[in-house]
Amino acid sequence: MIKRLLIANRGEVALRVIRACRELGVETVAVYSEADVRAPHVSAADRAVAIGAAPAVDSYLSTARILEAVDTSGADAVHPGYGFLSENASFAAACEQAGIVFVGPPSSVIAQMGSKIAARRVMQTAGVPSVPGDVPHDQSDDGVRRAVERVGPPVLIKASGGGGGRGISRVDQIDGAIAAIQGARREATASFGDGTLYVEKLLVKPHHVEVQIFADNHDHVVHLWERECSAQRRHQKVIEESPSPIMTPRLRARMTDAAVQAARACGYRNAGTVEFLVDTSMGRGAERFYFLEMNTRLQVEHPITEQVTGLDIVRAQILVASNEPLPWLAPSISQRGHAIEARVYAEDPAQGFLPQAGRLLLYREPRIPGIRIDSGVEEGSDVPVHYDALLAKVIATASTRDEAITRLVCALRAFPILGVRTNVSFLLRLLEHPRFRAGDVDTTFLDTEGHTLAASPPEQPPAFVREALAAYVVDADQLTAATASGAIQPKAVAGFDPWERLGTWGK
Repeated sequence: MIKRLLIANRGEVALRVIRACRELGVETVAVYSEADVRAPHVSAADRAVAIGAAPAVDSYLSTARILEAVDTSGADAVHPGYGFLSENASFAAACEQAGIVFVGPPSSVIAQMGSKIAARRVMQTAGVPSVPGDVPHDQSDDGVRRAVERVGPPVLIKASGGGGGRGISRVDQIDGAIAAIQGARREATASFGDGTLYVEKLLVKPHHVEVQIFADNHDHVVHLWERECSAQRRHQKVIEESPSPIMTPRLRARMTDAAVQAARACGYRNAGTVEFLVDTSMGRGAERFYFLEMNTRLQVEHPITEQVTGLDIVRAQILVASNEPLPWLAPSISQRGHAIEARVYAEDPAQGFLPQAGRLLLYREPRIPGIRIDSGVEEGSDVPVHYDALLAKVIATASTRDEAITRLVCALRAFPILGVRTNVSFLLRLLEHPRFRAGDVDTTFLDTEGHTLAASPPEQPPAFVREALAAYVVDADQLTAATASGAIQPKAVAGFDPWERLGTWGK
């Protein structure tokens, strides 16, 4: 069994892993950059090790710094979380070579699935349906353009080493192919150090549905049902839910079987996700699905699967990495009720979702039955400019989809955050949109409706928040004086409207 686990990450995922370790009696080691000295995950761990300057490349993305921290702390295992080094095959291999348990799949699997071209070939060999496309042997601009002609527009030009929506260009007409190819290649090279491209047929208004899978070292491979992730902006997920509102029993059986088959085909271990695009253009009962990619890590949206199954995925990750068998097998894994997750970001939707930075002057998580919040900040925390702007994940669980959505809306309305602008108002408008309520949101929805939702007037604060904050407010001088200690002295100001000073509710 793992004795001491170093978490090579920060924020809410680091805290999530710490909670699982406490239940198992595993010691935890946090790592932190100069920007995260006072971050909640640092004080929550049993011990903490500084790993460098604020920029991620000098800290959380540095294999050398992480391995030095492992050596310093005496940890015998590393959990990479998600983002940063979580899908870095070289980092996983370095852990393996150093005799450190990597809580995730083997480095060879990460490398294979990290190449979208290699992953497609594995799935095709295994009989898992893939999106029609072409992998040109000739990687010149003209060679990729000929592949576009063979597949036929509309198509997507995609980076083989891609992820996070980067290295993707759309081609609707052959005349625009060369410019799109060059743009995708530049972004792919800059983001992944690999300009290899392939061509994929663009499905019109597909749904993005993923299946959570889990495999151990004892020949057990299971699925934990599906998640709907179609509410996404520029290939980045915004709202996720389980079960998917478009799913039929037949489609679910076919997709989950394909996901398990995909995991077996690549020799998978630990938690992972098989992602599919679902073509619903032929109507209900005639849906077609295609393999999109495999995420070889814990997903941001794993809490909704935990909520509908009652299982602890992170706890199981640690057990399986310790060479234990899965704590549950297929017959005992059921799906109950409905769960939906919204990601609350420090960003300004009205300014093109520009990331925000600053101190959280007010941050009060709602305490409502059926609401789970996974967060990595607290009131007084600094939101740095160097990392992902995720503040919290708000997860609502109920017996039906409508009840879960209503509960999530209530929670977001009762979640006051001041000091930085957030996307809360945008999330509320999305959740209350008639098409979302009807379960009719495909991957193109926010491409067409997102600007309108983002530009709408911000939500007004609930009366109880206005009344409470009107009694005391930080004035400009006090705010300037609140430095490294984070101490902020309230000042009673009768009749003063704090929203003029501290920012508009929900922005």
